[in-house]
Amino acid sequence: MVTIADVARHAGVAASTVSYVLSGKRSISPDTRDRVQESVRVLGYRPNASARALASQRSNVLALVIPLRTGMHVPVIMQFATAVVTTARRFDHDVLLLTADEGRDGLERVAQSSLVDALVVMDVELHDERVPVLRELSMPSILIGVPADTDELTCIDLDFVGAGERCVDHLADLGHRCIALLGTPSAVYERQTSFAQRTLAGFSAAAERRGIVGVETPCEHSFDAVLETVEELLREHPGITGLVVQNEPIIGPLLDVLRRLGRRVPEDMSLMAICADDVAERHVPQLSSVAIPAEEIGHQAVESLITKLEGGQVPAITLLPPELTPRASTCQAPNQS
Repeated sequence: MVTIADVARHAGVAASTVSYVLSGKRSISPDTRDRVQESVRVLGYRPNASARALASQRSNVLALVIPLRTGMHVPVIMQFATAVVTTARRFDHDVLLLTADEGRDGLERVAQSSLVDALVVMDVELHDERVPVLRELSMPSILIGVPADTDELTCIDLDFVGAGERCVDHLADLGHRCIALLGTPSAVYERQTSFAQRTLAGFSAAAERRGIVGVETPCEHSFDAVLETVEELLREHPGITGLVVQNEPIIGPLLDVLRRLGRRVPEDMSLMAICADDVAERHVPQLSSVAIPAEEIGHQAVESLITKLEGGQVPAITLLPPELTPRASTCQAPNQS
């Protein structure tokens, strides 16, 4: 294992000089600093994490708070988690994953433990009980999600209001006059989870703006639940010709249900989803979709948090604009005259 003494001998300086270059606690001439940094690179030296933490009074660990609750689709959540972890490593930070649903008590416990330097908080509700705690904590935090009251918070997410609007406008531009949003499981709406509520708000507002019928319904994950939901939807609104799905696990069952009911996609029923591009592309037909940019959101969340840790300023609210990709699952509305 390469030591700080090895770096000092290679660079021709004292070990204390190497320490000062690495910590930035004392001014070092540019030539000496460059020589030390080159020796660090050539020898592959990595500072001892414990020693570095003692010197800086930081743990170099971020907490990622993802309470695993009813109705959540874990594969999507893990896309965000993976992006956070890989980006944190680029900044030489580790990530402590917290999945228990402990609410405000969990945040306070982690903050008091001194295990982490900052918090990334997911599964944000409109009236999230954790928000007042985040305002009180001395450590930096960022929410992946946007609560109703964003005062004194830092938040990043997809613009889900805009995503709902884009889906409606796409179908309305194709001549569809009656469409439906097949949303998340009911438990997600009951918790007033931010992303689901904001999509619903965008969908409803755009349908009203375009003068078309927009119906919304939650949908559970099982095939039987999808079949029952769609049958009831078509029974009560037989004129529906377009569906927007914000519930990734039901996409496959939904395509099977539509085939069983004799509805061809897209000839009889246009279908689009708010989901990752790879999910949209793996189905037959490939789905028109608004992408969920999990990797970009995770990257920007960590980058902003590191900036805050270093005393820098970041935007209070960052909403990534929705990008809609038309594919084979949507087309002109059928003539129903």
